[in-house]
Amino acid sequence: MEDKKSLIIYFSRADENYAVGNLEKGNTEVVAEYIKEKTGADIFKVEPIKPYPKKYAECLEVAKMEKDTKAQIELKEYLTDISKYKIIYIGGPIYFGTYPMPLFTSLLNLDFQGKIVKPFTTHEGSGLGSAVFDLKKILLGAKIEAGLAIQGSKVNLEETKTKIDNWL
Repeated sequence: MEDKKSLIIYFSRADENYAVGNLEKGNTEVVAEYIKEKTGADIFKVEPIKPYPKKYAECLEVAKMEKDTKAQIELKEYLTDISKYKIIYIGGPIYFGTYPMPLFTSLLNLDFQGKIVKPFTTHEGSGLGSAVFDLKKILLGAKIEAGLAIQGSKVNLEETKTKIDNWL
């Protein structure tokens, strides 16, 4: 993999969490940083200008509204060129069966033609949801490989690192 430049694009949210209370660092961020450590990939964190609410239930209300309206979320920063990358890891939590809308917004104007995409999710029971299917609809020309679903409450366990290593 060393001859193929790689990039991790991810969305993660800290604050109140469904399974483990308040988090200093979001579960997806923990996984993304581990992938970076193992692969040497560049990394890009997707951040909406208006952060999600700190309370989990309120966060979900906003995420559901965004999904239902297919909202394009204004971001703090946008990637504009991924041409130097061959492998792109895309990760986020699963909200209502798929990735949060800020992550989709970040991908919309990028050229994925000929890229290898490796999706990953964090969840508490949803697995990959429809995230892989949803990526296939918008990342035209990309080869989307098997995804990896990590239970959020287990991101820091050694068994999870082994699971990620095997997926990589």
